[in-house]
Amino acid sequence: MTLRQVCLATCVAALALAGGCTQEQQNKISRDIQNWTGTNGVLEIYAGDKLVRRFLKIDKMSTAMGTDDSRARNYRFGYGVLDENLNFVADPNERKVYFEISDYTNMVFFENPR
Repeated sequence: MTLRQVCLATCVAALALAGGCTQEQQNKISRDIQNWTGTNGVLEIYAGDKLVRRFLKIDKMSTAMGTDDSRARNYRFGYGVLDENLNFVADPNERKVYFEISDYTNMVFFENPR
């Protein structure tokens, strides 16, 4: 077995054991595993029905937490390659940037199918 297959088998076993957990606990376990393994995420931001920004190669987006009260804030942040020409390719002149999005942002986040 390859290392990837061993990791996948371990994750599947952990999820099987979590069968008795609530849906919220299962979702948290799934997010924790995904954060550990990473993703090739894409974030698309829309103005109405028009795509205005796309970020590629996002490992994860995090919820901002308050410094004093440790409460979740109403925005997410992360790092990704700004796809300036919206061609779904991280071109050599396109750089990794920091971004923040509010809870009110019209956006879609998904794993890159390519």
